[in-house]
Amino acid sequence: MTEVQISAVEALVKIALLLFGLMTAAAYLVLLERWIAAWVQDRLGPNRVGVPLTKIKAFGLGQPLADGLKFIFKEEITPKHVDKFLYTLAPISILAAALAIFAVIPFGSVLPADVGIPGVKHQIDLVVAPGFDVGLIYVFALSSIAVYGVILGGWASNNKYSFLGGLRSSAQLIAYELPLGLGLLGVVLYNGSLQLETIINAQAASGVWNIFLQPLGFVVFLVAAFAESARLPFDLPECEQELIGGYHTEYAGMRLLMYLIAEFLHMVTVSFLIVILFFGGWHFWGLTGADANVTWATAILRVLVLMAKVLGVILFFMMARWSWPRFRFDQLMTLAWKVMLPMGLVNVVAVAVLAEYGSSVPMWIGVLGMWAVAVGAWIVAGIAAPLATDNRPHAGFEVQQASSV
Repeated sequence: MTEVQISAVEALVKIALLLFGLMTAAAYLVLLERWIAAWVQDRLGPNRVGVPLTKIKAFGLGQPLADGLKFIFKEEITPKHVDKFLYTLAPISILAAALAIFAVIPFGSVLPADVGIPGVKHQIDLVVAPGFDVGLIYVFALSSIAVYGVILGGWASNNKYSFLGGLRSSAQLIAYELPLGLGLLGVVLYNGSLQLETIINAQAASGVWNIFLQPLGFVVFLVAAFAESARLPFDLPECEQELIGGYHTEYAGMRLLMYLIAEFLHMVTVSFLIVILFFGGWHFWGLTGADANVTWATAILRVLVLMAKVLGVILFFMMARWSWPRFRFDQLMTLAWKVMLPMGLVNVVAVAVLAEYGSSVPMWIGVLGMWAVAVGAWIVAGIAAPLATDNRPHAGFEVQQASSV
């Protein structure tokens, strides 16, 4: 085969493995979250559905397969009052965008040149589209397209609860895209690249992860990531106590399944981005090294380190769901515009100063300076812009209520 044909086959194999891995991960992350929910609430979770065609219970490991079969064989109902084209397009668009994002996200560093595949004499990058210079812009562009899947679903359903979920989603996602971008901008500014592999390599070469240099940017990015992926305590687009199911109230069967898979893939995406941007990606001190020429052992170790970090962030997302109550919508927007946005701007200015003058001072001074900026910003934000967390009626409410009675 020619070099072009080898590259095409290599890309197709990567895509097939990626899709299989993501679909399997989404299914079993649901099972993991249900186990964690059961553990937090001191009850039994899924533990009965075992291996198909056998009597092995297998700790409920067959539950995702049973749930998938249920969705596949469930009757597809299209309500008469919906816009049928947009109603079908919405879940397809959000799932397609959620899957396409992973084309530029690395799952490790590289495989050695001696992979044993006929005709392949070069290292294989563990990413579908290696060397993509504007990878982060690509990620943001597709995540913005995914927003339309939520809004279209709420609009096309012609249901007031779905419509309110779509409105909430549009306001929430637009508001938090700004602090998300500012938290990301600090990393791009300091590392001088929009390519995810370059950002990982820079952290591996220096041995200093961006979490140590940009703690304020990490907090801004983390909070915005919770809101962008609509995870508790920021799941206002769905909010079943108020909106039944939010934007997908009218959906069932495979179309609902596409929404649910996309929701979990968004969480996986932001977990990868958090690890790659702030926790060194596949790098770990004294274990993975920073050399581009790797052995099989080092290549596998880097994949395992990256996956372990991502799983740790996903577990944090899941624990947060059962640890904090949902924000009110006014609290959500106040946090975005009065706290996260100013903090993001402060972080960008501090990183710009560090990038310009940091080379003339020892690294530890720069780290201490960035942490001092972070602590100062948190104190000022707590004093100048307190959140509306008081759930008691406002002043005069009792008088108005008594007069109305």
